[in-house]
Amino acid sequence: MTATHRHTITSTIFDLSERIGEAIGRAEDAALRADLRLRRVNRIRTIHGSLAIEGNTLTEG
Repeated sequence: MTATHRHTITSTIFDLSERIGEAIGRAEDAALRADLRLRRVNRIRTIHGSLAIEGNTLTEG
């Protein structure tokens, strides 16, 4: 049994699928950057909290 294709890939369809792929890539990159920033902020807060327990007055800034 052979498959028959009812649709034709046009240059417009190809261009749109390429744009979608690029947008997904940008979104994934932005999410990765946000995740790395959140990790850094949380690490700073953890250090700040540990130092505060010991009586150190170091600020997060």
